[in-house]
Amino acid sequence: QIQGMPYGNCLLLSDGPVNNSTGIPFFYVTPKDSTVADLLKNPVASLTLPEADGNFCRKNVIDPEDPRCARLTLTGQMVTVPPEEVEFAKQAMFSRHPVVRKWPRSYEWFFMKMNIEHIWLQSWYGEVSAIAVEE
Repeated sequence: QIQGMPYGNCLLLSDGPVNNSTGIPFFYVTPKDSTVADLLKNPVASLTLPEADGNFCRKNVIDPEDPRCARLTLTGQMVTVPPEEVEFAKQAMFSRHPVVRKWPRSYEWFFMKMNIEHIWLQSWYGEVSAIAVEE
């Protein structure tokens, strides 16, 4: 009923093992998830990350979803991780989210990543700044 309409979903992500963050979001997904099925047809996606660990919100005891807390939005293309990157994606995901090792194998899990095309930082009520992808 909502075919072709955008909607959000929560997915576990990792940008690398704790000591080797890359800035590239990796995901461990199943084609049985309607979000993933949609991404395989149309790979355009956005990802918003709240300032959950920032000093301002923690110091002032402000909810990370409060507009005063920064949020970063990445947009780009979601692609299947190529074979030569799968081992790194596995280390990235499993080191940060060990529970995924126990997920049922019958769900045909595989790795995707976002090829980032645009980055926006919203740092206050509505203020948005573009950030170069190279940064």
